[in-house]
Amino acid sequence: MKKLKLFSLIALSSAFVLTSCGGAGSSKGGGTKSFVSKTGWKPNEKGGWFYAGKMQKLKGWPGMVYVEGGTFTMGLVKDDVMHDWNNSPRRMQVSSFFMGETEITNYEYREYLTWLKYVFPPSDPGYREIYNGALPDTLLWDNPLSRNDFSETYFRSPEYDYYPVVGVSWSQANKYCEWLTDRANEKALMDAGIISKDLYINESNNVGGTAFNMDKFKTNDPEMKAYINEKREQQKTGIKTTNQRLLAANRSPAVAMVQKFRLPTEVEWEFAALGMQKNREYNNYLGKKPKIENLRGEKGKSQGIFLENFKQGTGDYSGPAGWQNDGSSRTADVKKYPSNDLGIYGMFGNVSEWTADVYRPIIDTDYSDFNYYRGNAPQKISRNGDGTYRKVEEGNIVYDTLADGRLLYRNLPGQYQRETIADYSNYRDGDRQSSLNWRSGGDKDSADANYNMYNAPRKNFFVDGNGRVIMQKDAKERTSAISNDVRVVKGGSWQDTAYWLDPGQRRFKDQRGGYSWIGFRVAQDARGADKNRTRR
Repeated sequence: MKKLKLFSLIALSSAFVLTSCGGAGSSKGGGTKSFVSKTGWKPNEKGGWFYAGKMQKLKGWPGMVYVEGGTFTMGLVKDDVMHDWNNSPRRMQVSSFFMGETEITNYEYREYLTWLKYVFPPSDPGYREIYNGALPDTLLWDNPLSRNDFSETYFRSPEYDYYPVVGVSWSQANKYCEWLTDRANEKALMDAGIISKDLYINESNNVGGTAFNMDKFKTNDPEMKAYINEKREQQKTGIKTTNQRLLAANRSPAVAMVQKFRLPTEVEWEFAALGMQKNREYNNYLGKKPKIENLRGEKGKSQGIFLENFKQGTGDYSGPAGWQNDGSSRTADVKKYPSNDLGIYGMFGNVSEWTADVYRPIIDTDYSDFNYYRGNAPQKISRNGDGTYRKVEEGNIVYDTLADGRLLYRNLPGQYQRETIADYSNYRDGDRQSSLNWRSGGDKDSADANYNMYNAPRKNFFVDGNGRVIMQKDAKERTSAISNDVRVVKGGSWQDTAYWLDPGQRRFKDQRGGYSWIGFRVAQDARGADKNRTRR
């Protein structure tokens, strides 16, 4: 009896302590179990003014692999035999994210081109450059001392559907990411019944600037009203009201959207390529061992055969006939070779890949060692004089010029015009204040304020009447090849030796050019993924 009373007293005391420490709905260290607003209103309560979206479980979009974030040593951990001094080891923290299972294929990129051709027909003079500027450069396969048949078949022939798309510049790859974000959200909203399912069957929905895009959806653009099934949207978001002001105030946060697609940063790419999460004991990595240390199969049919696509030496891209070491003389199917421990394919060969970062020899971890990324250039939507958003129309499309002279759209008709608020590409590196002679300059408004130690050649050119790119000579003395127009390229390719297969290696190329050995893959942020804790 006494034991029972003692147990009851302990239980009562424990309950009091738990209640006084947090009360109902609190969970110390375990995440929010339930939530009650401090206003006293329940979520989505009838008669209220705030309608929260339903809690979404973390899940990847098709073809995306979840990469749990963490800390790791970025860069080379062996001797720098080339003495580049641009990839010395440094400690870095990465947030969780999603990475494309493979590089973007010819098939996937042709989807993009077909959509552009359907919505913005190149037969219309006002839209002609939209489609032409998105095409990959297929002439890059041409070699004065080799047959050039590959340039006629690689991108269009169905035999190469699932080979990585190449000849796409960094600038074009970013436009593909923007387009993919719109199409993924469009499909998700269509499946949920929020957007009418005749979006493409009804041709009037997709003519020029009337196409669906996230700009118009997020801002409740008047053009979107024809697409949205208001009743179905209320059912999905939990908003049970006919008050149009309440609907307008709550629509954007209540709808769970597909996270935007983008190019991975250099840090994310290297972290995902290493896949060290599987090679650890508790909180210690058992060793940073790039896959290049074991390129050959050890047993079965692959015993002795190279398991990555790279160049073994001069004149040896695949090995001798009858014993083709890697089986591919140029690019190969994106899933031909085994994935890494995370299930991601093609991080060690086949094609190198664009990353988001502006290239610099040194990564400034003293200032930022968390999700490092050089190239931030935040933008805002431009407004008209009356305060409305300024929309891109057929007559005011702005284009950038690619290295081969073609024009690439900045925004598609129907999207909103944007202006750059600030460009941090030179932040703490390259500008006058980060140079050795920064004290010799004038104030911030002087000519020295535009000083940049990376005195790269200026590529000035024009396109003549026959479409030929005419380069103009740069008369000034130049001391560097580095500029804000060069981006980091990671990974080895079919034409590289094994030296470049180490994920710690890094190179740079002009963001406006396409190359036969560079492809790209997409990434996404993983929202709300850092709350879980893992064990051994």
